[in-house]
Amino acid sequence: KHGMYNVSTREKSATVSVGLFPNHETLDIWVEAHNTLGKVESEHLKEEANWFVKTNPPSDVRVISERTFPTSLLINWAHPIDEVYVKLTYEIRFCPSGSQNWTYVPLVDTAKGIQSFRLQNLQPDTVYVTQVRCKNAIERGYWSNWSTNATERTPEDRPRSKPDLWKIITEDESTARQVWFICKDPVLSNGRIIRFDIKIQDHKDRVKNRSGELESIPVNRSKADPSPSQQKITILKQISLDDKKSVEVYVTAVNSVGKSPEASLVITEKVNELPTVKDLKVQRNGGQLCLEWKPPARPVSEYVVEWVSGSRIDWQREKGSTKNTVIKGSLEKFVSYTVSVYPLYSGVTGKPASKEAFLEEGVPLIGPAVKLKGKPGCNEAELVWNEIPQHSRRGFITNYTIFYTSGTKTHNITVPANTTSYTLKSLSRSTKYDTWVIASTIRGSKRGFNHSFTTLKYGTGEIEGIVVGVCLSFLFVVLLTMLLCIYKKDVIKDNFWPRIPNPGESTIGNWSPDYPLKTETPKENCLSGISVLDVDVCDGKCGSEDDKASLPLKKDKYLSEEHSSGIGGSSCMSSPRQSVSDSDEGGDMADTTASTVQYSSVVASSNGYKGQTPNFQPQQAIFSRSESTQPLLDSEENPDMLLQEGSRQSQHFSRQPSFTHTAGNEDSADPADFNQLEMEQQVLEPLDFCPLEEETTPTDGQSADGLPAALVSSYMPQLGGYRPQ
Repeated sequence: KHGMYNVSTREKSATVSVGLFPNHETLDIWVEAHNTLGKVESEHLKEEANWFVKTNPPSDVRVISERTFPTSLLINWAHPIDEVYVKLTYEIRFCPSGSQNWTYVPLVDTAKGIQSFRLQNLQPDTVYVTQVRCKNAIERGYWSNWSTNATERTPEDRPRSKPDLWKIITEDESTARQVWFICKDPVLSNGRIIRFDIKIQDHKDRVKNRSGELESIPVNRSKADPSPSQQKITILKQISLDDKKSVEVYVTAVNSVGKSPEASLVITEKVNELPTVKDLKVQRNGGQLCLEWKPPARPVSEYVVEWVSGSRIDWQREKGSTKNTVIKGSLEKFVSYTVSVYPLYSGVTGKPASKEAFLEEGVPLIGPAVKLKGKPGCNEAELVWNEIPQHSRRGFITNYTIFYTSGTKTHNITVPANTTSYTLKSLSRSTKYDTWVIASTIRGSKRGFNHSFTTLKYGTGEIEGIVVGVCLSFLFVVLLTMLLCIYKKDVIKDNFWPRIPNPGESTIGNWSPDYPLKTETPKENCLSGISVLDVDVCDGKCGSEDDKASLPLKKDKYLSEEHSSGIGGSSCMSSPRQSVSDSDEGGDMADTTASTVQYSSVVASSNGYKGQTPNFQPQQAIFSRSESTQPLLDSEENPDMLLQEGSRQSQHFSRQPSFTHTAGNEDSADPADFNQLEMEQQVLEPLDFCPLEEETTPTDGQSADGLPAALVSSYMPQLGGYRPQ
């Protein structure tokens, strides 16, 4: 029998209706392709008709859970075609809900033509998904598609494994250790855990077989909670544990069927913690964190690998012979984990070894916020910044880079990752700076906010130092000046306060026979003036005493302020040089030839010298000037000449009348023209004469001091024994 069916060139399959199936007959099947140039045939398939049969999948598949069989499920289904036509064989597969790892039932375990099967060795209280398919029972043939999913939970059973007991310890120097006991559900919980029974006792009581108080911790969970492989962590109890105390904890898990085996954990004294593992390394490899370590010297029963991120904690257990492992828990990218490995010595926890790790690193989310610590100086400023929060780092900070700028020039300084402060130096005074900090990881950098500050014009204590320095310098100068004044007090005294001769030591009292020498109390007033005598002096030819006595005595009418000197002063006055012409050549030169010579004589004042009290009624001191007709010498014509010897002597005058020689009447003297002079025990300043403009040689009729020899001779008794040289 032959049949042909046309199929569109776009089709890759076709359905052929043959009416009554040619059971137990041989079929020859091929495909021909046609075009305008001819045709071509595929290979021919010649097989028995049942070989080409592909039936529909089994229908009405059901899974039945039986409480008395917590580890098995019963599956029922219906044949897709009557056995009269085709004898079928079946295949079954199953897996826990949510898993893609199917478990296939061996074909040898499924008899031909069956319609039910019991799955065994299943996990109690676990949801399973089941599928069934079939094909012709002959050796070769086509399998039907899988049936729809049939889902059912196995019944509960008593927990077959221990709960996963662990602890969290926080230490504070001021208080005791705080311990939280936590646990996971048993891996083979075989049902929903409804409570945990916990017992805590002193570690030493175990030797004495003392039992602690049992405490039940209820667990409120519904059947909608995750499967045991994704169970949550339960916090059992928190205790405060002294550093010198050790405890042992026992925990069992309870479900609706029964209790689990007991789990235990020992917390030892802090000083007696057992050794830790060595050389812990955490590396990233293929999207996983791989751990490697060296075991301690003591035998280890098992290891606990713990990873913590913020408040999230998880752990897994490894055998005591393990030296490396991979974290099997769920880890997130860009999250920092503290990975620790704890060795357990028959339930006793040893010291942990810890490392920071990232499954994958990235750029920090935020940059460090920089600020100024305290006030800036004139040349430096200290910057501080806080570490980026752990959840915002997204990687290990490799370094910080500090940028600061003033104007258009920017400077940068790189500091290590463990640095959170830095002092900028060599800054300019009174300058505004902008600064910021960049945090870097191996994936990139993130910049923080800017911070501005202005340096000071003067540093701290600089102004005070200047003021103190100036004050100390001033004080030093004052002290040095005072010391110099003390050391040179005699020189200063001689310059500013010259020594006044003591009148009591003067011999002027010996000049007058009328008043004996006696000491009187000094008075404040000193001599008030000096009288200037204009004396007409004869020339050198008139040198006798009689000629001198015959000189007329005149009262000076020209007493003026410029002819007097003060106390202790010098009489440096210039002669008025009254010129008297010579009337007769060779005649009386005292009458015809007159040159006016001024001589000063000291007359006591009415008040006395300072500190002295005269013993008579004082009268006003005067300057008496005598005029002489004696011709002036050359030295007398120069008003600046001095009598050097007269300037160095101290003269002591007693009260005596002033006399005047008047030409032509030598023997007469008018008492009214005499002035009464007196000074007792008073030392006067030497009479200073103006220096000579040039040195003169004494001539005939002159003394060495430039005075007429006759005049000097006539005044010898009154000058206290003065002799011309």
